[in-house]
Amino acid sequence: MTHSTTMSEPAYSSSIGTRLDRMPITGAHRTLTLLIGLGLFFDYFDSNLSGTVSKVLQVEFGVDGNALKLFLASGFIGQFFGSILLGRLSDIIGRRRAFMLNLAVYSVFTLLGAFSPNVAWLIVTRFIAGVGIGAEQTLADCYLAEVLPARRRGRFIGWAYCIAFCGVPAVGFTALWLAPRTILGLAGWRWVFIIGALGTALIWILRRRLVESPRWLAEQGRTAEAEAIVSGLERQAGIQQPPAGTTPSMLGRPRPRPRPRPGYRELFGPLYWRRTVMLWTFCLLSVTAYYGFGTLAPQVLAVKGFDIVAGLGYTAMSFLGYPIGSLLSVPILDRVERRTLICVSATLMAASGIGFGLAGNAVAIVAFGFSYTLLSNVFSTASHVYLSEQYPTAFRTTAAGAAYSLSRLSAALLPFVLLPILTNAGAGWLFTVIAGCVVVMIVAVLRLGDRTTGTSVDLPVQVEQAGYRRN
Repeated sequence: MTHSTTMSEPAYSSSIGTRLDRMPITGAHRTLTLLIGLGLFFDYFDSNLSGTVSKVLQVEFGVDGNALKLFLASGFIGQFFGSILLGRLSDIIGRRRAFMLNLAVYSVFTLLGAFSPNVAWLIVTRFIAGVGIGAEQTLADCYLAEVLPARRRGRFIGWAYCIAFCGVPAVGFTALWLAPRTILGLAGWRWVFIIGALGTALIWILRRRLVESPRWLAEQGRTAEAEAIVSGLERQAGIQQPPAGTTPSMLGRPRPRPRPRPGYRELFGPLYWRRTVMLWTFCLLSVTAYYGFGTLAPQVLAVKGFDIVAGLGYTAMSFLGYPIGSLLSVPILDRVERRTLICVSATLMAASGIGFGLAGNAVAIVAFGFSYTLLSNVFSTASHVYLSEQYPTAFRTTAAGAAYSLSRLSAALLPFVLLPILTNAGAGWLFTVIAGCVVVMIVAVLRLGDRTTGTSVDLPVQVEQAGYRRN
């Protein structure tokens, strides 16, 4: 007996999602979360690398003016293209293959950057490494959202980012330790790049253990593979049979053809335009607050009169707030509505930023800096979960990658927009401008954003097609 492609595949895809959402957390879920978190660690290591070593490179290569701005922006420009390209590619070739590709490109070109003979070489390698790492956060968010149970999704994505944000103080303290040194004839800043490249290569090897997203496999019509993965997770959880009401196994049945893959045009169609406008506004403006601090903190401290070593030390201590903030977000992510958590943490973050900009002594600088980074990671972790919950599996990474790419573009423009404000008006005005961006972002989320906490990631299409919103 043959089965209709149009009837059996959608029903089965829904069954896979239902079984994944009802499943208890298993050791496999924890392992997948750990592997994703370790890759994200080096994403954050890289995103804060340029700003952390920028003052050192000004001395070694005489980088200044537009060259300094281009160096600070080059990695983010690469991430802009990488987020779009690899986000789209992930919906075509699968999450796992896209993960392996992005880490390989990043590792190779970060290593090449460590041996840069001049600033032009360094800018080019930073750009290509950025292309490689650009989709890491999009892939990580969407992959975990697709494999984790709905009621624990926020908590475990939060754990992944606890691991990830350790990369921020790691690069700060690594640069602080290595910057003044020469090891084996190589300047210390080059060893910071080498550590990033070799660490990522190790994660690439470990990530070969990742399974493909069952939701993506089912969407592609690869139902036998999806069934095998979900059944394995159920056996590990002690579930002998699929939950009542789900579609029986399709092993041995004809493989249905995948449905047509939606493209970028869908983003502004009647089903998704509100969330697309909200997310694009959010991604453009949120990064001004988040990376505005991570990228420019050493420059702010230099304007305040602190030398390179003292500035790196204060920056590294402030960066300790990143992993702690992410850790504090874990127990509340699935208890507080994501939209509310984003807006409250963003407001407090903006206030701390203004305090950091106006602070004049070391104690106040570290206190406000630590507060800023702690709050920003409650905000950031909630944002990553929220971003992954907006679109269906068929084009989840395409849509999320497009939105996330705007944050990379915004980050690339930050040095060109914010450095002149810092130089001409001072740190107080710099963080006042950042606070203004936060206000606009909060309004967009409150007006256009939906509630998502505890809902299935398969729900966006179902809700929109039913003709109502989850406000």
